[in-house]
Amino acid sequence: MVDIFQRFSISFDNYSRTHSETHIRICQQIFKTLYDKGYIFDELVDQLYCENCERFLPDRFVIGSCPVCGYDRARGDQCEACGKVLDPTDLLLPRCSICGGVPVVKSSRHWFFDLPQFSGKIREWLVGNQAMPEKVKRFSLSWLAEGLRPRAVTRDNRWGIPAPFPGANGKTIYVWFEAVLGYLTATVELAEKRGSPHLWEDFWLNPNTKSVYFIGKDNIPFHTIILPSLLMGYDERLVLPWSVSATEYLTFEGQKFSKSLGVGVWLDQALEFLEPDYWRYYLVKNRPELSDSSFSFHSFQNTVNSDLNDSLGNFIHRVLSFISRHYGGRIPSPGEWRDEDREILDVMAGTLGEVARYLEEIRLRQALESVIQLAREGNGYLNRREPWKLVKESKEDAATVFYAAAQLVKCLGVLLQPFTPYSASRIFEMLGLGRASLDWGEASKELPAGSRIAEPQPLFRKILDEELEVFRVRMAH
Repeated sequence: MVDIFQRFSISFDNYSRTHSETHIRICQQIFKTLYDKGYIFDELVDQLYCENCERFLPDRFVIGSCPVCGYDRARGDQCEACGKVLDPTDLLLPRCSICGGVPVVKSSRHWFFDLPQFSGKIREWLVGNQAMPEKVKRFSLSWLAEGLRPRAVTRDNRWGIPAPFPGANGKTIYVWFEAVLGYLTATVELAEKRGSPHLWEDFWLNPNTKSVYFIGKDNIPFHTIILPSLLMGYDERLVLPWSVSATEYLTFEGQKFSKSLGVGVWLDQALEFLEPDYWRYYLVKNRPELSDSSFSFHSFQNTVNSDLNDSLGNFIHRVLSFISRHYGGRIPSPGEWRDEDREILDVMAGTLGEVARYLEEIRLRQALESVIQLAREGNGYLNRREPWKLVKESKEDAATVFYAAAQLVKCLGVLLQPFTPYSASRIFEMLGLGRASLDWGEASKELPAGSRIAEPQPLFRKILDEELEVFRVRMAH
């Protein structure tokens, strides 16, 4: 997994997991503090027990019909169809997911987190949070309107973090209660690794911190209700989520992705077919930000061929090849500026602000669409100015066109860094800037006339029908 992340240019300050020694220690400390403050209490409750498996059944080991929407394969912790958070005993016609048997009800003592105590604070925080997406806010507020109830934080599991409460021997912490604390514990772990144990406080105790959580829509309540409540209860100084970017669902050719059924694209095989940037671009372009979307090979092929090859790659190659051929591989000095030349630089400046705003609003799909639109504008600018004709009549006028166009190429390189980092590096290299990444502010700084560029090379290629079919067949097997 680490190798795959690195090959896709995805990096982590601290690649960790929620069963590290630090995570276990901090979680037990947090839950013991919540218990001492009176936010956690114990109670004898009914649990589902499988006599065939001879065990109490954890939430996800129970399947049944959702009491809200009727979906017949709802899990004991949440219904995938309607998103309702459940308890195993809420399910209709429950059955053991291991053996298929019908469980019986037995009593067991468990410890509960008193969520209702935090209803008012959570509502106030949500209403006042201007950065929270409206759909996330509405979903969370509707959850509050239904009325919060205490949630069990312990399970009769053989695995997990041992519960730190008096008399809770043999109990473990429910995974969703301790997993969301992994954001905090991973930061503590990073501080410890760097030899600065208090470094995590610079993030979690700083009111100016803007933390963003990228999740699927079914995980909204765990990040807008449970996590904030845990943080408030433990230490009110801790910063709460600034934004929760919850996407809708992504399907594969209309089917649900399934590792066990082999439905999907395996990333190691994907990289044998095409470089990471092709996949990174399409996954953001097809990101289900507002509604469900589906991955399809046909759509992937069309997007690569149209956006990456015909719009983006074509514009950059046209510009750099012309400069290499007609101006000795150096950015030409501009001559007289015409309205069209000034306008394209205005479009560039406007795009910079637009992309920045979309990124700050966590609207990644919109941001990428603005970037590719700038490349389309660049192609339109060349088609209107026709510099291949101008160069025969006035090399100075053509130089103005390609001076302006070179600025767009550099700007596109900076804007593409979050989306297609390998291609951005190649753009910088062809511009003679080296392969290092550039700060966002560099996008608006002019590439000086006389700068030498490297030999232009095509950034992308089209996907042919026959090679795509070979890949599809291979993935199916």
